[in-house]
Amino acid sequence: MNILFIGDIFASAGRNIVAENIQRIITEEKISLAIANVENSAGGFGVTPSIAEEMLSLGLDVLTTGNHVWDKRELFDYLPRQPRLLRPANYSVDLPGTGVWVGKARNGVECAVINMQGRSYMASTDDPFRKMNGILEALPETVKVRFVDFHAELTSEKMAMGWHLDGRVSAMVGTHTHIPTADERILAGGTAYQTDCGMTGPYDSVIGVEKDLILRRFLTALPVRMEAAKGGVELHASIVKVDVDTGKAISIRRYEIKDKKR
Repeated sequence: MNILFIGDIFASAGRNIVAENIQRIITEEKISLAIANVENSAGGFGVTPSIAEEMLSLGLDVLTTGNHVWDKRELFDYLPRQPRLLRPANYSVDLPGTGVWVGKARNGVECAVINMQGRSYMASTDDPFRKMNGILEALPETVKVRFVDFHAELTSEKMAMGWHLDGRVSAMVGTHTHIPTADERILAGGTAYQTDCGMTGPYDSVIGVEKDLILRRFLTALPVRMEAAKGGVELHASIVKVDVDTGKAISIRRYEIKDKKR
């Protein structure tokens, strides 16, 4: 089966390119499970209930997030009602929502999607490595197809998590840094790995934000009001092919669309 994972959808530019292409991608690539990180989909900071519903209505099956998940307060009441929108599993259990989705893909295969966040240069959370151990131990043995979005700052922490999970999950793809990495591969134990999937949004920017504003911030050290950029829109994703009998990855490849109109 083929799993599509779309990297951090940034603001309206990212949402629009997904809306225009998602059904074609699902059909052409024979996608059985479509996942996207949406933590920057609301103007570049957070996600709202209406945007989450919009993304799900387009054909995405599961949505993941990261450290910006708490930026929109209206999401607090929404998270418990929408199990297909995940927040990192290693936040406090007292917070709303869940970091694990277990369900059936379009082909009827049982799958798990896990959202986890790193700790280096990030908000204080529980240990993601030990938290992953507990989650994997609790999953039924029948759920062999397992996908992990590891939202983390450091490449070293992402690589360490990849090796930590090797042979225990089908794929681990990193998010957060908004820069696609060219290191997609199958690890020794059969886990597909990529350090960062990249951003889906405006690349005529500094990781999604208007570049002039960021340049001013670096040049003056004064705070600026960040605004989402609009130009150079690209969609970045990973497509993982998984053996449903073993849960091992067969292949992983980068997938991208560059919108020449924007």
